[in-house]
Amino acid sequence: MSANGLEVFDKTVQITNIWLNEIMDDLGPDRQLAWHALGVVLRALRDRLPAELGANLGAELPLLIRGAYYDQYQPSNLPNRNRSVEEFFNTIAEGLESGRPVNANDAARTVFKVVAHHIDLGQSAKVRDSLPKDVKALWPESVGA
Repeated sequence: MSANGLEVFDKTVQITNIWLNEIMDDLGPDRQLAWHALGVVLRALRDRLPAELGANLGAELPLLIRGAYYDQYQPSNLPNRNRSVEEFFNTIAEGLESGRPVNANDAARTVFKVVAHHIDLGQSAKVRDSLPKDVKALWPESVGA
């Protein structure tokens, strides 16, 4: 029998913990910070993607992470046309203000690496290719990057 009564919940908790552990490998052993950074970076990314591509990415995320991804979602404001890497980092830095100090560049690179590792390679390439040049440079070229 499932620990939570539903196998789908157990599976998404297990997968989410794998993602958080990988983030903690880079950002330090703070699960709360890892969860917060994951959500902040995913939302900053989501808001810069065309709606269809953003929805396709969301569909590939584990159920719990998908909830963080869609938190505060306002599709009428998408995509965010401010495409500079500085603005992208400022969005992340503002989102991370409430926790332990983390460099926005480090948070973005770490989350991008984990997402690229776990989603379909073709989807990863589509997301990467849709990003502005400076932001695209943060996304790993391949799963092993």
